[in-house]
Amino acid sequence: MNLITIVHFLSLLVTLLGGVMAVPTALSLVQGEPSAGAMSAATIITTFGGGLVFLLTRSRRQKLAQRDVFVLVVAAWVAACIFGALPYYFSGALPTFLDAFFEAMSGFTTTGATVMTHISDQSQGILLWRSLTQWLGGMGIITLFVALFPLLGIGAAQMADAEMPGEAGERMTSRIRETAKVLWLIYISFTVLCFGSLMVAGLPLFDSVNISLTTLPTGGFAPVNLSIEEYGNTAVQLIVNFFMLLAGINFALFYYLFMKRKPGKLFKNPEFQLYIGLMAAAILFITFNLVVNDVMPFADALRQGSFQATSIMTTTGYTSANYDTWPVFSRAIILMLMVVGGSAGATAGGIKVIRLLVLIKYSYRRVVLAFNPNAVIPLKVGDTVMPEKTVSRIMSLTVLYLAILWGGFLVMSALGLDIETALSAVVSAISNVGPGLGGVGPYENFAWIPDAGKGVLIVLMLAGRLELFTLLVLFVPSFWRRY
Repeated sequence: MNLITIVHFLSLLVTLLGGVMAVPTALSLVQGEPSAGAMSAATIITTFGGGLVFLLTRSRRQKLAQRDVFVLVVAAWVAACIFGALPYYFSGALPTFLDAFFEAMSGFTTTGATVMTHISDQSQGILLWRSLTQWLGGMGIITLFVALFPLLGIGAAQMADAEMPGEAGERMTSRIRETAKVLWLIYISFTVLCFGSLMVAGLPLFDSVNISLTTLPTGGFAPVNLSIEEYGNTAVQLIVNFFMLLAGINFALFYYLFMKRKPGKLFKNPEFQLYIGLMAAAILFITFNLVVNDVMPFADALRQGSFQATSIMTTTGYTSANYDTWPVFSRAIILMLMVVGGSAGATAGGIKVIRLLVLIKYSYRRVVLAFNPNAVIPLKVGDTVMPEKTVSRIMSLTVLYLAILWGGFLVMSALGLDIETALSAVVSAISNVGPGLGGVGPYENFAWIPDAGKGVLIVLMLAGRLELFTLLVLFVPSFWRRY
């Protein structure tokens, strides 16, 4: 293993992270906040520590082997969370390093589960850093790394593939670095549009910045205690709803829509059609359930049902109402949407809609083969025949997802959590959603979870963000013996 090379690239990533950390630190210093000194110390340690190691290892850099790529990707996310936790810990915003690490992992993986109990009381510097962790993690810190630095060589494509959500799909350009740049351009453009729209809707400047930074990565960290509900602004709710919907769509389709002027790539895409169909069905069912049970009038039920269905399916995790008080049927739909998630190639988590589509088609094929075993039935998504290797990968990932979900559920139950809380906490973590049901519902937080439970959820958040295989491969003995 090229350990020196891995450390070299890790140190460059940490230095870049320190440069971003300097922005909320500067805000804290200008505002004269009590956390300014602590944030300055965290920024100096991160920036200069990473820079020093980068310089010391520069002359011994080598090419990355495939095994090195997996180790580097996982190590990059862990390192980002370790250094990203320093502002929380040094400032006293969170009492223990485990809590600080949990908050950082939740931020970078865009999960949105929080252990902060009084969010509005935190300094603006801390809140801005909290939002920036989600924005960096949304499109992927490795993807940003690849876009900015051409020195990775052949390992760049492998690194991006190990981090990007979904089944890879088609690349928009022939070079991975150019593809990463296009993705980040779209991502930044949507963020700026969201920010401008929120400002026009009357949201204060600081809140507009933070909400836009956490909407497009489908993160859901709000700078207030009651998420979007606290603003009481229907226009803000509709704007956030719209951009969450966009963030759950494969970003490659926006490239074809806006840059190649090929709208058919978007509207005829089978995953997009199923994504919109599932979203619409969930909204209608929740709205109907709320109206029938006299929870709220139709107009309010449609608005709140639409927002929560979009927020949960895109795994953003914003809340506009306490959905934990809604009827059981509505909460069941919300739990199912957590599992499904958004589209491949989007910033959303979950199993992904494309995989659900393949699973449906695969199951149908198996039913047909039960009475006609000699039939040759290619599995097609649109006009594309899915390779059996891809189908096998999807089946394996789904089995692993469910196995880890139930394993995590049993562990959390053993720690004393009730069934609803334990199950939704695990689903929320592995699907990178944020709030769950019961004790981790929209009006609650994760601060009370036992330390062992927080450790389990931290691992699940990382595994979910890296789509299981990239993390789990490190625990396979043959992976280390292969080279």
